[in-house]
Amino acid sequence: MCRRMKYLRLIRCNSTIIFLNNNSLFEKELLFLLCETIKLKMLQRIQTVFMGLSVLITGALPFIFALWTEKSKATIYMSDSTIAMVLFMGSTFLTLFNIFNYKTRQKQFVINRLSMILNFILLGFFVYRSLNLSGETLVSEKGIGMFLPAISIVLLGFANKAIKKDEDLVKSVDRLR
Repeated sequence: MCRRMKYLRLIRCNSTIIFLNNNSLFEKELLFLLCETIKLKMLQRIQTVFMGLSVLITGALPFIFALWTEKSKATIYMSDSTIAMVLFMGSTFLTLFNIFNYKTRQKQFVINRLSMILNFILLGFFVYRSLNLSGETLVSEKGIGMFLPAISIVLLGFANKAIKKDEDLVKSVDRLR
């Protein structure tokens, strides 16, 4: 038994401990698959779904839906407005980074809040743009794209609620120990 213990290795993959007897190729592949399965389990949480939908809404849909139509019948998309593009892409990259930041829930909560602030700034820009000028001088028709930040804010709020629920669950389990 002492000889076997000599070859026994202890490997930690995320929060799971795995015992390996030797360095066979099969065991290395098994370890890789197990680690990837654990990562996929963490990516299947409900807050990940909400953040993924937010990434889709702020990253892809502004290219499809128009932000507004000017009086000269020119349709303005996200790529036509530099400020809108920077804020949309900033929110998208923050949320996408946050999806893979599942190990630290507190940091994930804070980064979601930052992304929500970017979306509020973007929504404020759209409101300013559409209401600043009186009458039909510049903006004549609002597009669906102007409401995308509001939908993203709601989804990020749902994600933060789920993150808070997970954090409370972990704290309650720690209290029982």
